[in-house]
Amino acid sequence: MAGRLFGIHGDALQLRSQRLGLITSNIANAGTPGYKARDIDFGAALKARQQGASLDQAASGAVQYRVPVMPALDGNTVEMATEQTAFAENAVAYQATLSFIRGRIESLTRALKGE
Repeated sequence: MAGRLFGIHGDALQLRSQRLGLITSNIANAGTPGYKARDIDFGAALKARQQGASLDQAASGAVQYRVPVMPALDGNTVEMATEQTAFAENAVAYQATLSFIRGRIESLTRALKGE
């Protein structure tokens, strides 16, 4: 029911949430030697989800390692500026998707009340 009610936006919200978790993991491991920064190719994950893959399959299938501009000597590929930018962009998109869903719920609530 939720899939029909929210369409692609429900899946997008879940995938953006998973992406936020992955980016925060990158930030948390910025000082870990040998840690490889990862990200989700959001477009590929959403496409896989729309084609019937489970949420976890879609997200894990779209995980990619970041290619660093300047890799650290200890093998860590986390670049804080890149991670902070990705986090901010994803957070804004998450909020926009959430606002759309909230508006949809409010419209349905008004319709049910007969307003």
